[in-house]
This record gives sequence, C-alpha cells and structure tokens, in this order.
Amino acid sequence: MWQSSPPGSMYDYIKVAAFSIGPDGLVDQWSLRAEQIFGIPAERAVGMDPIEAFIEPVRRERGQRKMAEILDGREWTGVVPIRLPESSAADARDREGLAEVYVMPTRTEEGEKAAVCIVVDVRTLRRIETDLAASQAIFGQSPFGFLLIDPDLRVRRANQRFASIFGGTVDDHRGKGVHDYLPRGEAERVAATLRRVLESGDSITDMHVTGFVPGSDERRHWSVNLYRVHSGSGRPIGIAWLGTDITARRAAAREAAAARRNLALLNEAGARIGNSLDLETTARELLDVVVPGFCDLATVDLYQGLLAGDETPPGLADGSAEVRRVAFASAVSDAPFSGTGEPVKLGAVHHYPFNSPCADALRTARPQKVPGDDGGLVQSTLAVPMVAHDTVVGLAQFARTKGSEPFGDRDRELAVELAARAAVCIDNARLYRREHERALILQRSLLPPGDPEASGLDIACRYLPGNAATGRPSEVGGDWFDVIELPGHRTALVVGDVMGRGLRAAVAMGELRTAVRTLAQLDLEPAEVLSQLDEIARGLGTPAFAGGVQQATRAARRPREADLSEVYLATCVYAVYDSVTRRCTFANAGHLPPVLVEPGENALMLDVPPGMPLGVGGEPFEEVEVELPEGALLALYTDGLVESRDHPLDEGLQAFVGALTDPSAPLEDVCDHVLNTLDTHHGEDDIALLMARVQGLPADSVGDWTLPREPRSVGRAREFARAQLLAWDMEPLVDTTELLVSELVTNALRYGEGEIRLRLLLDRTLVCEVWDSGLVQPRRRRARDTDEGGRGLQLVGLLSAAWGSRRTHRGKTVWFELPLPGTDTTLTDPAEALLSLF
Repeated sequence: MWQSSPPGSMYDYIKVAAFSIGPDGLVDQWSLRAEQIFGIPAERAVGMDPIEAFIEPVRRERGQRKMAEILDGREWTGVVPIRLPESSAADARDREGLAEVYVMPTRTEEGEKAAVCIVVDVRTLRRIETDLAASQAIFGQSPFGFLLIDPDLRVRRANQRFASIFGGTVDDHRGKGVHDYLPRGEAERVAATLRRVLESGDSITDMHVTGFVPGSDERRHWSVNLYRVHSGSGRPIGIAWLGTDITARRAAAREAAAARRNLALLNEAGARIGNSLDLETTARELLDVVVPGFCDLATVDLYQGLLAGDETPPGLADGSAEVRRVAFASAVSDAPFSGTGEPVKLGAVHHYPFNSPCADALRTARPQKVPGDDGGLVQSTLAVPMVAHDTVVGLAQFARTKGSEPFGDRDRELAVELAARAAVCIDNARLYRREHERALILQRSLLPPGDPEASGLDIACRYLPGNAATGRPSEVGGDWFDVIELPGHRTALVVGDVMGRGLRAAVAMGELRTAVRTLAQLDLEPAEVLSQLDEIARGLGTPAFAGGVQQATRAARRPREADLSEVYLATCVYAVYDSVTRRCTFANAGHLPPVLVEPGENALMLDVPPGMPLGVGGEPFEEVEVELPEGALLALYTDGLVESRDHPLDEGLQAFVGALTDPSAPLEDVCDHVLNTLDTHHGEDDIALLMARVQGLPADSVGDWTLPREPRSVGRAREFARAQLLAWDMEPLVDTTELLVSELVTNALRYGEGEIRLRLLLDRTLVCEVWDSGLVQPRRRRARDTDEGGRGLQLVGLLSAAWGSRRTHRGKTVWFELPLPGTDTTLTDPAEALLSLF
C-alpha cells in the first residue's frame, strides 16, 4: 500500500537535494529542493558546470578529474567544499560550506553516460547530530522521570530514571498508557489533561499527580510538567512528560501547614478561652475553638466535686470519679457523644469505669487513645486530662470521624496544650467562684438579718449583688447598710460603699460596718462618727493593719499626705433619727444625697454637704438637722441603683426621685416599685436600698420634768416616775423604776452640775434618762464590804436590761432601759438585787 509522507518529513528536515548531470558534464535537471539549498532557480542552474559554479578555483582541477571518473561510470561518495551563492549566505564566512555528495552513474535514453547527484548540507547533518546527542543526554541523564507520549497517549519512550522508579527496563514501558500507572479516577483526569495539551499546545506546569509505586502501598505524589513536542517543520508529534517526586515535599508542606494551623489555634485559644469566670462557659469556649478547626466532635467533663465547690475532686470506691458533662460540640451530628460506652447527655453526671482509657487519663494525668468507633462514626479519639497547677480538673475528648486524618503526635501535643490552657482558666474560674461565694457569705452575714426594727420608724430594705441585678457574673462589692438602735429611742441609719470589688472589698466593708456599730454605741455625733471612720479607713489599706489593732491604730495616725493608693476609699451617709423630736441629723462622706418625700409633696434630694470619702482625710464633716413630719419617707441608697454605663448618674437620680410617687404605699411595695422602675439604670455594681417611714413617738408616751438642784428632787423624781407609770398602766415596773431613778438622780446631785432633767419614754421598752450639765461620765466600780457607797451603778446594772451614758451639747445623759410587762424578759426583784450587793 502506498502512503505519502506527511509534511515535514525527515528528508525535508535534513535538506536533501537532487540534480542530474548530462554526458557533457553540465547540469541538465535541477530539483526544487536544490533551489532551496543552493538558492539558484532551475532556469539558471540547468546548463551550468557544477564544478565552475560551486567549487573554489584552487580545487576545480581536482573536481574536473572526479567528474570525469563519475562520467566514466564510477560511483563516488564524499564531502566536497562548496561555495554557496551570495544570495544564500549572510556573509563571506557563511558562503563556504560542505556538502556530502552521493553520485550514482546512469545513462541517457540514447545510452550516453550521465550521473544523478544527491547532496546533503553537512552543516545541517552536524546540527542534527548535535541536537540528537543533546536530546539523548537530557533525556537519558535527567534526574527526573522523562516520558515521550505519542498522539495516542501511549509511551513512545521513557528514560532510565522513570524505569528505575516503576521497574523494568526503558523498553518495558513502551506502549503503556496512564491507566497502567495510576488509579482509575486519577488516570482519567491525567488523560484528559494530556488530550488538552495535545490539542491546544498549552503547557501545563506543576500538575500534581497521586498514585502508587508498584509493590508498595505507600501513596506517592508527583509534580508533572507537560508540553507538546513538534517536528522540525512544526508538526505536533507527541507530549513530553517531566515528573519529579514531591512526596517528601508534600509531607513537609503538610507539616508546615499543620504547624501554622496549630499556631493559629493556639492564638485563637489565647484570645477566646478564659473571657468568662464561669466554669461551664470556659469549657464551651474551648470547644468553640477546636470544632471544627481541630476535630469533628469534642466534649468536656469536669469533676462533680469541683463544680460543687470541693477543694479536692472525690473519687469512687473503685478508683474512678464522678464527672459532669458540661460542654459538647459537633460538626457532624447533634447526637450525644458516647465514645466506647453509653451516650452521655449534656449536664449528666456519670463516671468512667476504673479500667477505661478515660479513667486512666484522669488517674495518670496523661493523654490516652480511646478505642471504639462510636457506632461507626468516629475513627480516632484522644482523651486528654485537663491539668492546672498539677491538679486534674476534668477531661476533654477530641474525636475525628471517618474520612478525616487520624490524630498524630503533633495533634496529641496540641490537644494537651489546648486542654492545659482551658484547665488553667477553669481553675481560675473555680477559685473565683469560691472567693465569690465566700465574699457573698461574708457580705450577707454582715447585713442586718430580715427587716430591722426601730423605734418610731417603719423600715424596709433591699440588697442585690451585682450579678443578681444584671443577670451577669460580677465580683462582690463593698456596699452595706445598717440600722442601729441608740439610747433614748433613737436610731442610726447607715448606708456605705467601699470602692473596689472582690473579697478584700467585702472584708473592708465588714471592718467599717463593725467600726460604725462600735462608734454608734458610744453615742457620738454623726460628724464625729464619720471622722473616726475616716481614720479607720486610712488604716485599712496598710499592710500593718493585718498585724493587729495597735499597728492599725498607728497606721491610721500617719501623716495626712499619705499615698491614697494604699488606702481603701469608701463613701458613707450616717443619720441619727430621734423618734421623740422627729428630728434627723445627717453627716455625709462623699455619698449620694438622701431622698425625702413628705406627705403630699414631691420627692427631693436633701442638701447634705457631701464631704470627702472615707480614707482621704484632712477635711471635717458637716452635719445637717432636718425635722421629719409624721408619715415622711426617707430613702438612703448606693450608686449601683442609679448609675450604669448606659445611663449617666444625673439621669438615674432623676429617675429615682420620680419613682417615689406614692410614699403612703406599704414600704415593701415602694421598694419593689423603685427597683422595677430603675431596672434599666442598674449597672454591674451592687445595690443597697434602705427606706424608712417616720412614725414619731406620741406625745402621751413621753414624760419630761426639770428638777432643781436640791436633795428633795430625789423624792420628787420618784413621785413623777410612779405617777407616769401608773398612767401608762405599767404598775409592775413602778418599784424597779423608782429605785433606779433615785440612784441616777442622786448621782446627778452628787457628781453633776446644773439643773436635772428626768425623761421617761414608752415604746417597745421603757427608757429612763437623767440629764445634767456635768461632763464627768459615771464609772461603775466594785464596792468593798466596808464602803458606804459605790453600789448605785451596780444596782442599775443588775435591775435594768441595759444602761449607759452619753455626752450631750450641754453635759451628759445617764439612762437605763426596762422591758415591758408581758415580754419574755423577767425582771429582777429589787430586794434580791439589794441583798446581792452586800
């Protein structure tokens, strides 16, 4: 079968020319290829003497002899220097060339001798040889796998490097296709790419191909470059495949990517874990970081004892421990994660068997791999103990599902680091919760129990910690209030706020509250109470305060210019209400002003000079006395009620004043109304609210007499007391009261000055007061058997429920208190008391 050669055949590439020489030695036929090589058209070449045209003059004689031999019938092959025409050479050097000539004798139709010459340009042949040698060197010596693939996508040629990887000799790979080397899916993809390169001529660089080397189960990766190969005339003859093994590089890239991912996870964990001081929230923050960036499923179990507030997590008899599932996250399923056992729901309390990997991880504080597949879903699980400060607080489990890459050593290290970070935050939250609960217990223990009672006042109060007011966790503050009963049916109302939060603020609050109660019992004026509190507050901030009362006292007396950062600052308003006169005296240390609502009037803030906060020192406190009408409402409060981040203080104060619209309503209802109305103005601070409605002591419950300074005043005092008690229907108290009044009036005559005033007050108890102008305070002492006096105050102490003395603006007051008949308190018989003194 005859078949023509395609354009660009080998003969065309190596420039083979043919012409014939007649019997006369001249060219008689000239081919088109000869025109291309020598640059001479046929009309000029025919009839030319080839020796004269192409041979240099110095060689023409030898050329003529050779031509004669050829025409004589001899074949000849050799290399002949030729001179190319000027039109075919760029310069003189290029005009000289070599031609490999093959001369074959022939005869014309007439029988004359002639010759046919085949000429090849030697320079073209040398170039082809050089190109072939270079190609062979590159192909054979390349360190990369080299293939030449024909248009049918079959291997036409393979180099030794390729054969050394896939086995056999280079000839064994001839005729194979990509399906002989790659899995089906990958082979289809690569074959489609080869066809596209063959059709379009576009090269492909760094195409990644995945397969297996024969005899090995190891997955290998190659980077392949593809380009179309052409013949000398530009005809596509196949595809060159240059491949290099990048398995190690891919592994290194995966390691680098994993390291970057792990670093990013650690950075994210540092930013997102520990933003809350709640244990459960911190556990959820850990899972928000790891799912799905690190694993597909994750859980956190914390020791039940830890959540209950125990210092050391308790273990069970078999060595396992009860834990509670506090967090669960999944990127694939909402079903509870079971691991190797029964599914555990969120919030459930459970325990791991003693011989389980999870129990072993808790016991040894080392991560463990958990077998099992959780119903065919999970293929790899890590049980990682959560260790903080050498204490295991719980267990985190990280699981990857089928199809995901199993956990490696690097993943194990990352899981331990993530769990440790979360554990530290959880332990901090545990410590905070413990301190918070202790501070709450301390704070609540220092507040008045229930609704306090006071003479001439109806009292209602509210205290809300910051978290109760806002619904968010908050540190305990230093807010407090107190209601202190004073002699003479007077009452001290106190509201204060220690600046700062936490256990130390609560402790400082307790110290100040105790100091207030102590100073109140001394019956000091409100301004004097605050001055003493200021000194005490300045001592609370020094380390010496922890060393005892004496050191604290010395610290309180240090120079006034002391650094304020070393002290506890506090605000406080102190008010003393007298139910007899219905007058209230206020002193303020940097606190918000009291609010007063008189019957039928709008609420107003009392103009009480604020003064400096406690702990600053150096400024005296002023007092303001206000007469309160019957039924008036007085409100004391802390800034947590009226101040927040979203509302300025002035706006909160106006809202508070506006909420006090119905002072005649029950006080409990008024308190609830205020809290509900100001709900949007609450901040994160604690709230203390103390409200009192004035109920003055009726005039007929007061007996008041002035006695001259003379001996007979003792008898008159007894008469006044007897008559008043009988008018009050308090006959059981007559004898005791007469005896004690005699003692106090006698002492006033003996040791006091000026006129004497006797006052009886009847409310929940009977109070008797004896006033004089002397400044010397009575002192109780133990009389000897031979002493005639000195037993009066001992008698007062034996017969009364309480007694004492206080300074006044014009002297002093000595008082005693007796319980009313019908109460649980039993009165001492005066005769028995007298006998006990001798």
